[in-house]
Amino acid sequence: MSAENLRGSSVSVVCSDAREAETAPALDLPRWEHLASTALVAEGAVGELTATFIDRDEMTRLNEEHMAQMGPTDVLSFPLDDDPLPGVPTLLGDVVISPSVAATQAPEHAGTVDDEIALLVVHGILHVLGHDHAEPDETAAMQARERTLLEEHHWTGPAPAGFRQTHDV
Repeated sequence: MSAENLRGSSVSVVCSDAREAETAPALDLPRWEHLASTALVAEGAVGELTATFIDRDEMTRLNEEHMAQMGPTDVLSFPLDDDPLPGVPTLLGDVVISPSVAATQAPEHAGTVDDEIALLVVHGILHVLGHDHAEPDETAAMQARERTLLEEHHWTGPAPAGFRQTHDV
């Protein structure tokens, strides 16, 4: 999905489902492409982004390979073009999401699987765009931006009562 001339931005998002088709519930890829596109436009981004939904085992492998962490995680972000060239399409990055991890953590986190995946899409995009949560002030700023983007582009209103952005430790 591309969004041309929305607030002067041009973004292109491609979502794909790389999970085992026989065992995975269907995903509404156009919906997640739309959320990603509108979030990117709201952030003033220009360029291309991919969002890929993968199995838990593949997420475990990527988490170990790229983050040196054992076990699966919910979302990984891979920013690409740090210094885009004029006239050359900007490759913003890749966001990889595990719906099975999202489904496991949703009841204690965002509330529903749908809201969890929406949060992960937005969270991954913000990482691609340079946001982080290593320090408390960065965490607060990133969570505030996530909530705003979700309220504007996912719920089109206030967050549901059960929505949480933090995990129990």
